[in-house]
Amino acid sequence: MIEKIQLNNILFLDIETVPESEDFSTLDSEMQTLYEQKTQYQRKDDFTAEAFYDRAGIWAEFGKIICISVGYFVNKGDIRNFRVTSFFGEERKILNDFNNLLNNHFSQPQHVLCGHNAKEFDFPFIARRMIINQISIPAKLNLFGKKPWEI
Repeated sequence: MIEKIQLNNILFLDIETVPESEDFSTLDSEMQTLYEQKTQYQRKDDFTAEAFYDRAGIWAEFGKIICISVGYFVNKGDIRNFRVTSFFGEERKILNDFNNLLNNHFSQPQHVLCGHNAKEFDFPFIARRMIINQISIPAKLNLFGKKPWEI
């Protein structure tokens, strides 16, 4: 199957995430409690939720996206070039810009998204952060209820 995909139809991507707040103590008491509950299964007995907070960036509920980098191939005549761009700054703008790229340039059935562990981390994280920021999830990321062979 991979031999049938044209390189120009692949969008390579990676995201960078950090905890939404700089420090656990800046979270309101409800968010602190929720973080304690969410991380309870991963923390060892000697780790408090506050000491574990530097890892909050891996959960979309407690993290945020600070950068989405994408790469794609374009042909100019018979020369193939690889273009790279990064969306950074305020998270809502990052998500809107990435959403526009997907909807305007990579939304057709022949287009595929590619990234290391992207189906398990990047795609769900982006989709969750879009929901949190009240941004419509693009069709390429709206995988809810789909079978693996439909993705």
